[in-house]
Amino acid sequence: MHAASLDLLTKKLKNAPQSVLERVIGYVDALVEPSSISKSQALTTEQQQILDSQLNADKSNYTPAELIYADLKNKHEL
Repeated sequence: MHAASLDLLTKKLKNAPQSVLERVIGYVDALVEPSSISKSQALTTEQQQILDSQLNADKSNYTPAELIYADLKNKHEL
């Protein structure tokens, strides 16, 4: 990594709270070592079958996200 990039990152995080630093470290870890995270998560056979069955499902059976969002807003008076 270039020194300028590290300097910029250091300046931005200099006064950041510990919680922000922990999130940044987690984000960097995920970027640098994506295989360690992805290997620990796998679908069961049943979950994969459910997803596969949805590939050719009739889209008219699904509720549009905009409608769900509008219903939630109305329900919770937002």
